[in-house]
Amino acid sequence: MTANETKERLSRLKELLAEVSDLRNAGAVLYWDKQTQMPRGGAPARADHLTTIRRLAHERFTAPEIGELLAELEDYERSLPYDSDDASLLRVTRREYDQATRVPKDLVARMSQAGAEAYERWLVARSERRFGPFAPSLQQIVDLSRELGSALSGPGADPLDALIDLSEPGLTAAALDKLFAELRDGLVPLAGAISEKSSEGRDAPFRQRFEPERQLELARAAVGAIGFDLDDRGRQALSVHPFSTSFSPDDTRITTRTNENWLGPCLFGLLHEAGHGTYMQGIPVRFRRGPLGDGASAGLHESQSRLWENVVGRSREFWAFFLPVARAFFPAQLGSVTVEEAYVAANVVRPSLIRVEADEVTYNLHIMLRFELERAVFSGDLAVADLAEAWNDKVHSYLGITPPDDLTGVLQDIHWTERFGGSFQGYTIGNVAGVALYKKAAEANPGMEQDWARGDFSSLLGWMQTNVHAHGAKFKPEEVLRKATGDGLTAGPYLDHIREKYTGLYDLDA
Repeated sequence: MTANETKERLSRLKELLAEVSDLRNAGAVLYWDKQTQMPRGGAPARADHLTTIRRLAHERFTAPEIGELLAELEDYERSLPYDSDDASLLRVTRREYDQATRVPKDLVARMSQAGAEAYERWLVARSERRFGPFAPSLQQIVDLSRELGSALSGPGADPLDALIDLSEPGLTAAALDKLFAELRDGLVPLAGAISEKSSEGRDAPFRQRFEPERQLELARAAVGAIGFDLDDRGRQALSVHPFSTSFSPDDTRITTRTNENWLGPCLFGLLHEAGHGTYMQGIPVRFRRGPLGDGASAGLHESQSRLWENVVGRSREFWAFFLPVARAFFPAQLGSVTVEEAYVAANVVRPSLIRVEADEVTYNLHIMLRFELERAVFSGDLAVADLAEAWNDKVHSYLGITPPDDLTGVLQDIHWTERFGGSFQGYTIGNVAGVALYKKAAEANPGMEQDWARGDFSSLLGWMQTNVHAHGAKFKPEEVLRKATGDGLTAGPYLDHIREKYTGLYDLDA
């Protein structure tokens, strides 16, 4: 094939992929609207809209022409350096095309329709604070997810592995078992030691009445300070469950929710979503309208959100800078609070029912219980109808508390309205990877934390942009980690960070 023929085929492939990207992003806009401002009565029509768009995107992406172009461009790909843009585009497209062509288009449509309906039943169940109204819809989601996993993995394989691979390329359930075991061995004793110390009153500065609209203004000031562009390339809204989405590096949306008697959920929730947002705003514009214009994986995305929420947002240096800002918004509540008191309040360890409000020490236990429940359902050891009771048992086993109702239990996460299995592990991967990346950034930028105390987060954001964001989806998450840190996914740096931080905060024996 001549150079001109290669150029023509590559151009045609990019043209087709751009159309697929446009369809997916149009669906994402509709989903954003659905979660933030669509009237409840619009749900049935919106389900039809999303189903049609997702079906069309799947049909376009799995068209034989794309497969033919990929085959014709194999020699060209082999002639290129592995990390070149074109080689990465062909490699990533081929992997996703192989996955997508295994999934029947009617399954895509059925999953979209079922997800839209499940979301509405989830809202009803939440309003009634009981699992029953959602259970039949969840059973349908489980059945469809099992069908999806089987289509992706083939006969005899673990469908959960295939579902994990969709959001975390290269990772398996067995590898997660090993990671969770390491974390469990390190975190459970630490949580136990902290539980012997009183947390009473430590978070009192943040447990006052804070007017919701002022909370949002304060949270927007925080995310602007760390480098998320809310003026020209970002938007913020309220939603039942905080989330982020992006239609291009220049149009990234984030949400949060408020609790008028607690500052934490709004502030740290928006820092979390802004972490996702900085990742998307940092992806090169040249990757727009194609498979490389996203993060490497759900876990790498969470590495950025958990980094800014926890490593930065709960640091002593951050509060040295941000407390005067917060006082200006809430002088009556925070006027006499010291930096040390704010730092302590931001890092209270207390077993809690809600995952997104959990502290750093117990957070991963929330992820483990969800993963274990998903495995039990997929193996047939747990029926969907018994999931709420099993959830409560797990929470009691891991955290020593029991949800008073299903709203604070099995109904708290939105994830199972879309797909069951292979989603939650990204949060733990993000915790672990985020600390590893932070440590390397600190090595490269001596005095970085002192810059935070002055409100300067540019060295950390710049390092992440260079070593994580700039790659887009060119590489698998393990490859990004090894390029940035010299190591793969390992629990050691994260456990060392958590032990050191909370040994000091709670005056534990070293």
